[in-house]
This record gives sequence, structure tokens and C-alpha cells, in this order.
Amino acid sequence: MRTITILGATGSIGTSTLDLIEREPDRFKVRALTAHSDVDGLAAAARRTRADYAVIGDPTRYAALVEALAGTDTQVSAGPDAIVEAAATGADWTMASIVGTAGLKPVIAALAGGRTIALANKESLVSAGALMTASANDNGATMLPVDSEHNAVFQCFPHGNVERVRKIILTASGGPFRTMGANEMGAVTPAQAVKHPNWSMGAKISVDSATLMNKGLELIEAFHLFPVGADRLDVIVHPQSVVHSMVEYVDGSVLAQLGTPDMRTPIAHTLAWPDRMETPCERLDLAKVGRLDFEAPDFGRFPALGLALAALREGGATPAVLNAANEIAVAAFLAERIGFLDIPLIVGKVVERYRPPAPASIDDVLAVDGEARAYAREAVGGAA
Repeated sequence: MRTITILGATGSIGTSTLDLIEREPDRFKVRALTAHSDVDGLAAAARRTRADYAVIGDPTRYAALVEALAGTDTQVSAGPDAIVEAAATGADWTMASIVGTAGLKPVIAALAGGRTIALANKESLVSAGALMTASANDNGATMLPVDSEHNAVFQCFPHGNVERVRKIILTASGGPFRTMGANEMGAVTPAQAVKHPNWSMGAKISVDSATLMNKGLELIEAFHLFPVGADRLDVIVHPQSVVHSMVEYVDGSVLAQLGTPDMRTPIAHTLAWPDRMETPCERLDLAKVGRLDFEAPDFGRFPALGLALAALREGGATPAVLNAANEIAVAAFLAERIGFLDIPLIVGKVVERYRPPAPASIDDVLAVDGEARAYAREAVGGAA
């Protein structure tokens, strides 16, 4: 029986993971579940799975969680440090799905245990990729990508034979505004931006998909996950989201992983790896799909992708600055303080203005993240 910890158990990735685990209760034992503030969701999940630990990030919600889990054997704690401690409890497999750099310290704590980490928190790898991969190597930990694109590459990649790869091609749906003109995009609302045409995701990642920043962050993530170099990473828009990504080999062969757009598929791959497990996902019917379309990304209408590519090539602290500024800009857009097209403008201004040295530690990364957020809030105020 494999022990499981889910960091971010009440989000979309966390609930999908729980769905798979609860279908095979004899195969998995839940060690710890964490959430930021959703006491009801966390308590319900802990009761169903008989989790050993339940941790709420917001300390003011501690009493409510204690009350919700009264009469159970689940140990309750609260606060950011308690989440880090939960990550370090030594589970065989940890789902890292806390959104943003808030998940960085817990991921590092899980890596230190030398077990398997299913990585759904792309922001941590974007901001501290070199430090995370070094930690994984030093501790003998395994990082398995959960993002559908990186999981697809992982399944097609010749591990140990990198020289055979000519190019990694990440697919992008293009988001809800793929065919919309720039003038129209200037008037879109948060409600429109979070309605992804294919995937069911949280608000922040849905907006990132709409700006194509999500694909830019995934390029940086791929750079750290697959040692092929920045020049061998590419993006192509594929509206149907059936081909999740591809690996092109030096002989001209291209291997692709296909499936219906359901995050339970890549989660199940990491959960059972190196084996496979059954899922309730809809099976792919190519005759029903009918056609698969591909097109080059439009860097003019979606400048966020170009900003991320430039940050990847510059390296150092720039990806962390990019990520922090984007989080603030997206939050401001969702709060209707700025317009949709202001998001890449604000990110670009912060990246151009704030150029700190490369971080040498996680504390350095968090310091850069904090400074970049301050610059971004100032830029948001000006835009608003």
C-alpha cells in the first residue's frame, strides 16, 4: 500500500487526485491533506480517506477544523509551517498542487524526503527550478510532472538518451480568445477569461491560459524537467487539446501522447508510475473528434508568451520575477482593477525594471518574489 500526501487537497488537482485514490482504497493510504482555508472541503476529504493529518494554512481556521474533525483519529494543525511539516512526513508519493510560490517550501520539504513528488505546482519550478532539481538529485527524489503537456513529454521522452531528441513541442489550446482580435480582448471580463474551452481549471491558471502565459511558464518548467536546452523547446497551438505534447527525434520521428482533456489521466500516470491504473476518464474517440488542427502561436496578440521565452533565455532570477509579477497582475485582473491586456504590460514593466542577481537559496527566491510583487503592485496602481 502506497502512502499519499496531497498538498492543496481542495483545489481542482487535489480533488481529482482524491477521486482516483478513493476508487482504490486498498491500494492507497492517505498520510496528510492540506488546504489554504477550505475547512469544509478539507474535513470532508480527511473523514472519507481517514487521513492521518489534516492541515489548514490559515491559522484563524484552526478551531473550525478541529471541530469539523472531532471524533476522528486525524491529527489537526494549522499555519504555513504546519503545511511544510506535513510535506515532510515521509509519504511515498506527494501531490504538490498548492498554487503559486506558497507551495515552494512544502515542495522542497517533500523533496528532502527522497520520495516521489507529483508536481502540479509549476510556479515553484519556474521560480526555483535549479534549486529544486538540485534538491531532487541530492536526495534521490523523483519528480513526476502532472501538467498534461509535461506528462505527455515524460511518456514520450527517451530518458537517458537525450542526444536522440531534436525538439520538444508543447501544445497549447490557445485559450478562449484564440481567434479574438486585440481590440476585442481589451474589453474581455474575468468571467470570460476563466471559461477555458477544454479544461476545467482554477481561475488563476485559466487566465494564464487565456494570455498564453501558462504556456510560457510551461516552457520554463520543461527546461528544468527535460535537459535538452532552451533552443530545443517549441510551442504549437492545437485547439482540440487531444495531442497533449510531442517529442521529435533526430531521425524525423515524432512521438505524441493523446487523450481526452481530463487531468485525472496525467495524475493517474504519476500515481501508478511506473505501472498504470484504471481511470473513469472518457475514452478518446478519434472518429468522433474528426480532425486535429495546429497553428503557430501569435506573439503579437499574446505577448505574454514572448515575455516568458525571454525570461527563460535570460535565466537567473528573471523567471521568478516574471512569475511573481504575473500572479499580482492576474489577481488584479480577476478583481477587475485592470484590463486583460494590462496583464502582460505590467509583467513586462516589472521584468524590465527589477533585475536582481540569481538566487542561491530558497530564501533568496522568496526575497526576489516579494520584491517583484511590490513592483507589480505599484505597476497595477498606475494601470488602475
